[in-house]
Amino acid sequence: MIAQNISSSTIFSLKLRAYVELLKPRLSMLVAFSCAFGYGLASRESVNWQVLLMVTLGAFLLSGASVCINQIIEKDLDKIMTRTMNRPLPTGRITVNEAIVFSIICMMFSLAILWIYTNPLTVVLSIVSMILYSFIYTPLKRVGPVAVFVGAIPGALPPLLGWTAYTASITYEATIIFGIQFIWQFPHFWAIAWVADDDYKKAGFKLLPSGGGKDLNTAIQIMIYTMFLIPLGLLPAMFGITGLNSAIISSICGVAFFAQTFSLMKTGSQQSAKRIMFGSFLYLPIVQIAYLFDKL
Repeated sequence: MIAQNISSSTIFSLKLRAYVELLKPRLSMLVAFSCAFGYGLASRESVNWQVLLMVTLGAFLLSGASVCINQIIEKDLDKIMTRTMNRPLPTGRITVNEAIVFSIICMMFSLAILWIYTNPLTVVLSIVSMILYSFIYTPLKRVGPVAVFVGAIPGALPPLLGWTAYTASITYEATIIFGIQFIWQFPHFWAIAWVADDDYKKAGFKLLPSGGGKDLNTAIQIMIYTMFLIPLGLLPAMFGITGLNSAIISSICGVAFFAQTFSLMKTGSQQSAKRIMFGSFLYLPIVQIAYLFDKL
């Protein structure tokens, strides 16, 4: 009896861990943070902490539902890529039917939370984001680099969703914070695609620009989009959304991020691409936190 209880407990623990993995918690937490950032920036000093918490939870579950659908669609492709072959679906730790039910539950809870605590505009934009990511961006990854442009839209929507959750409208401030995250997506996506190029080719993914080559043309495009982040990072201060301190921090981060691209142009090495990839992970939260603290 004890052995059976231990066995049942172990099975439950492994199943629970597999469901958590299915949510891609690190990615979903980044989405939730960006959404909370948008809400915090819009609300300024009048933050409703209960609404902020629920908006963050809703964004996390929305992202979880989207990436779950993505994994269902790509389950056979994930089996042949080294970086994804140990995910819950390829390993059989979660069945397709279980994943479908789980994604529907996450989606319904997310939309219910956003409907109760925000407004119809935020709910509609959330549905648009999920459709773009799961059903348009996902299949386009095997078509060509246009997938990166399409994927950058839902990737940049979280801060805008946070803003509309408070204001119920798309203002010029919302488009600025959307624009910064939209442009950030390109060096972020392409650095990942450069590092994972061999794996992506196994699945037929075509995400790199300039004919899909790990060459100087691709490195230049990464550099150009990274360079755009420097003036874009100043726009919140110029339009009075934030102040001088965050403008200085965003400029320093933008220049440091931009400087990393020269090594990729010179060497074309995996190490240089990895530095850009990790730089992209650092740039966004640091700049967004700077914007928030500048309004406290």
